[in-house]
Amino acid sequence: GSVALLMAMMAIGIAPGDEVIVPNRTWIATAHAVTLLGGKVVLADVLPDKPIMDVSKLESYITKNTKAVIPVPLNGRAVDMKSVWEVAKKHNLKVIEDSAQGLLCPYASGRHYMGTRSDMGCFSFSIAKLLPTGQGGFIATNDVEHYANLKRIRMHGVDSLMHCRFNQPGFNFRITDMQSALGLSQLKTIEQRIEKLKTIYGIYEKALNEIKNISLIKVNVENGEIPIYIEIICQNRDELKARLAMANIETKEFYPNLNTAKHLEQLAEDKNSNRFESQGLTLPSGPGQSFDDIRRSISVLKSVLENEG
Repeated sequence: GSVALLMAMMAIGIAPGDEVIVPNRTWIATAHAVTLLGGKVVLADVLPDKPIMDVSKLESYITKNTKAVIPVPLNGRAVDMKSVWEVAKKHNLKVIEDSAQGLLCPYASGRHYMGTRSDMGCFSFSIAKLLPTGQGGFIATNDVEHYANLKRIRMHGVDSLMHCRFNQPGFNFRITDMQSALGLSQLKTIEQRIEKLKTIYGIYEKALNEIKNISLIKVNVENGEIPIYIEIICQNRDELKARLAMANIETKEFYPNLNTAKHLEQLAEDKNSNRFESQGLTLPSGPGQSFDDIRRSISVLKSVLENEG
């Protein structure tokens, strides 16, 4: 997925001085794909209730140097892509979707999948994703020129190893046959994985509605969004994490905001992003979790929070 993002930035010609708008809440690979080419990341705040780009503010980040925007549907949550495309068309911007966590999730319209209607959509096959191959990823595009360019970029800039012409920069970005074979085998069970993720989300959703002091960050399962992770907001996040660890229940606090990375040279103080950074916690989840483990996690969670009350 990281390589897919870097290739996409290469394909649209991101160069020193170019600006790319990226949400403050995303994995830092989204930003590094820009900075490794000398571009400048411009961070955008997220929605109050979901850690995805607040598209209503998108135009306020655009300058004469803006070349692209990268929406990120974290945990399968749909970004307002219709508005993104309208703004992009108005300002002649490229739209590259970082759909690493949006594989097989539909747009709000329900007619197309995330990452398939923009200039390019980048997907991940890492171990924590819906379709794992260990590492790897792919790019989806409907643009013939982008497609041809990406094929050259992934093979040191040449069209064919049989008839080499060194016409442009590139590198060895090819996924291996072993990884691809593993991915194809995983496709056989992907529907079962999706259904299990939705079931796990339903179990948590029902239980967490009855627990005070925490709130589930919603995923619109009814509209086809796929909740790979179960994510909550808790004001006493660090204390809760420690208490659960004492019961041998591992959780993961949210990654820091991108503006905390000094090398990005961003000083944004985004209220909504800060809330997710300081209070966000991922509970035991994923298609490999047993339902017994999920129910035990909920039971301990209830006990810890009820004792606090």
